[in-house]
Amino acid sequence: MTRELLPTATPARTRAAVLQAVRPHRRTAVAGFGLLIVATSVGLLIQPLLGHIVDLVAGREQAAALAVPAALLVLVGLVQGALTAWGLTLVARLGETALADLRERFVERVLALPLDRAERAGSGDLTSRVTGDVARVAEAVRSALPALARSLLSIVLTLGALALLDWRFLVAALLAVPVQVHTARWYVRNAVPLYAGQRVATGEQQQQLLDTIAGASTVRAFRAESEHLERVADRSRAAVELTMRGVRLMLRFYSRLHVAEYAGLAAVLAVGVLLVRDGSATIGTATAAALYFHNLFGPINTALALLDDAQAATASLARVVGVADAAPADPAPADPAPAIRQQEGGGVSVRGLAHAYEPGDPVLHGVDLDIRPGERVALVGASGAGKTTLAKLVAGVHEPTAGTVETPPGVAMVTQEVHVFAGPLADDLRLARPDATDDELRAALATVDALAWAEELPDGLATVVGEGGHRLTGAQRQQLALARLVLADPAVAVLDEATAEAGSVGARLLERAVERAVDGRTALIVAHRLTQAAAADSVVVMEDGRVVERGPHADLRAAGGRYAAHWSAWTDHRQDT
Repeated sequence: MTRELLPTATPARTRAAVLQAVRPHRRTAVAGFGLLIVATSVGLLIQPLLGHIVDLVAGREQAAALAVPAALLVLVGLVQGALTAWGLTLVARLGETALADLRERFVERVLALPLDRAERAGSGDLTSRVTGDVARVAEAVRSALPALARSLLSIVLTLGALALLDWRFLVAALLAVPVQVHTARWYVRNAVPLYAGQRVATGEQQQQLLDTIAGASTVRAFRAESEHLERVADRSRAAVELTMRGVRLMLRFYSRLHVAEYAGLAAVLAVGVLLVRDGSATIGTATAAALYFHNLFGPINTALALLDDAQAATASLARVVGVADAAPADPAPADPAPAIRQQEGGGVSVRGLAHAYEPGDPVLHGVDLDIRPGERVALVGASGAGKTTLAKLVAGVHEPTAGTVETPPGVAMVTQEVHVFAGPLADDLRLARPDATDDELRAALATVDALAWAEELPDGLATVVGEGGHRLTGAQRQQLALARLVLADPAVAVLDEATAEAGSVGARLLERAVERAVDGRTALIVAHRLTQAAAADSVVVMEDGRVVERGPHADLRAAGGRYAAHWSAWTDHRQDT
């Protein structure tokens, strides 16, 4: 399957997503930024007060004359600190709330993402977006947003204060702006593609690590450790090289900013000397102007340095928002797609079904299949025969390339890979039916022979399972999935090798659990063990994406065809082991 990365949102799409997240919290935004404006304005009184003190000292005034400006300095500091803390708290609340909304929408879209689309992208691409990209955006919201807001306000208001002292101070200060603007444009021009490439390289590195770790047993079996280690090293080198390019870019960025700072400060001091010399300004005024410009170093450097975080966060945000472009924004329509239809009754009807994961490479060819209401059908065939693909199409996981699938409302699928969600066991079961009572949970567990071990857990149904909790065995995880199936109570149950991960003893236990879970339902079972086929009402044998035999177990054995050969090989293997 050709890998096709999930889309990355355009800058316009990313900005729209940010505005959409912030719009419901406009009042908090106005209040937070309003308080920061007032706090910054109050803080600008510090430089004139210090300049006034300089004038008092230069005029050899008595020490008592310094008491009032000194007291005002303390008062300004206290008021500015309180207002700044209040404003930053509101801005932080705005950012966290908007981020929470963005996270919720992101998770919603990920869950709506078509499975085949996620498979084409690879788990590494989606994983890096869920973890690294979301974490980077979160960090930017928590630290960069408040700092950037405060810095920009300080810059604008400080330049205004310089103009109030004397317009020539403002002109001198603005001499640094061309260098700073050129530096910022140069940085953004180089940083945007660099950070976008870095996120892609990180995703590819993560994908290679996941592939190597997941297939470790196969890698060892074929003595391919060196080849896979080299692939991991290549992906890692690419990611590291891009990271180091980012470091070198930042060093050049800061060196250019320092040139702008000292050029501007020299200009302001020169203007101050000229104005004091001709009597247009006092020493205190010139001092206040120099302090104003010096105090711009911090906000300007912070704002420009945050371009680094902003570019990285923007690249990550674009990848997060891009997931929405690959998933439906609205709930599924009431009428299913033409290829997947609902019908009355509890049966399944498949007509002319074909499917290809890659264009021109079909894995199913014109499959016709009818399953009567309440009938249990086993799918049998060699690996690659198309059994799992057919099962997923019936379950609605994939949409067929051609043909139709008609099922009653309510189809549930259980695969051999069962995820146990972190949390109490009862909550994990209630994923299938949120309003289920504890008694109903116990009844579902009893149906699949799991109640005994569930009640023996340290805290019974309240025991935390999943990551960081009590570890369940493979057979227990499958029983948990079957108990969810019982709680969901679908009309049609599709099971894809649901007993494959268990040993011989566990397989017999799970086979009984499967029989009880699907009792009274229409069931399509991809049979890993032919004992499941023997117990089914009908057996369907597949080969090269086609149905080649169908009938009861006994009839197919007697016919001496492909199923009989499968059964003979399987029973001989069991006797040998």
